[in-house]
Amino acid sequence: MEMQKLSVKASALAGGILWGSALLLVGLLNLAFPNYGKAFLDAIGSVYLWHPSVVSLGSVFILGSLAFFDGAIAGLFFALLYNLCSHCCCKKKNE
Repeated sequence: MEMQKLSVKASALAGGILWGSALLLVGLLNLAFPNYGKAFLDAIGSVYLWHPSVVSLGSVFILGSLAFFDGAIAGLFFALLYNLCSHCCCKKKNE
């Protein structure tokens, strides 16, 4: 049985796209419908300290792009940790 590894690049890209698009979508929907995602954006504002309480189109795109990089870093670390753990825990058996 061969040991499977995650692609670090693909995991980083997937994490960036997922997190960046999620925050971008919630931010854009909050611009269209001001009550939508307000509690979520307030919670995100505690993590992203620069995020203003008044949301504008520019701040939404900046939030989405920074969230892309944060998600990419998280995906990268997840893949590296998975590959490390799968290497340590799943030793090859010589047959």
